[in-house]
Amino acid sequence: MRYQISGRQIDIGEALQTHVKAELGEIIEKYAQRPTDASIVFSKAGYELVCEATIHLSTGLTAQAKGHATEIYAAFESCREKMDKQMRRYKRRLRNHHTARTAPVEYDTGASYILAPTEEPEDADTAVADHVIIAEMETKIGSLTVGEAVMQLELGGQKFLVFRNVGHGGVNVVYVRDDGNIGWIDPTNGK
Repeated sequence: MRYQISGRQIDIGEALQTHVKAELGEIIEKYAQRPTDASIVFSKAGYELVCEATIHLSTGLTAQAKGHATEIYAAFESCREKMDKQMRRYKRRLRNHHTARTAPVEYDTGASYILAPTEEPEDADTAVADHVIIAEMETKIGSLTVGEAVMQLELGGQKFLVFRNVGHGGVNVVYVRDDGNIGWIDPTNGK
């Protein structure tokens, strides 16, 4: 397992790196037998220190957690507790659904654009026409089951997830609704 432990505008000591590797290694060994790499970034946000951790699993799923505190070790502990909870849920879901993915998640690529207005639109009809592309990136779209997509949505702490449904090959979206429930958009079922 590869660890990438870094700090944004703060120094990370050897003792903290050793502590992070030991604690995360324990969680990963307990819940996920085949992780590929982990990225841990410490940064400052005002008077607080922030720890952000991302663990990539061999199944293609990604777990993310973020912790805040006034001390760096406390920020990591907060992040570690959230990661532990996510990995426990992930393992329980796999056990309860009796679905073990034998092959890694396949990814397609898609274009992702960031649009910015050129000037304030005078009416709503021309709002889209007055935007210019300021960034063009490539994004990955995984081939997942709906259950895996919901799990990835929760593990990643995201608001929505676009994925290719392995059941029929169509593009689907799962998202967190305002009421806290999960929504699923499947255009192929509308026919």
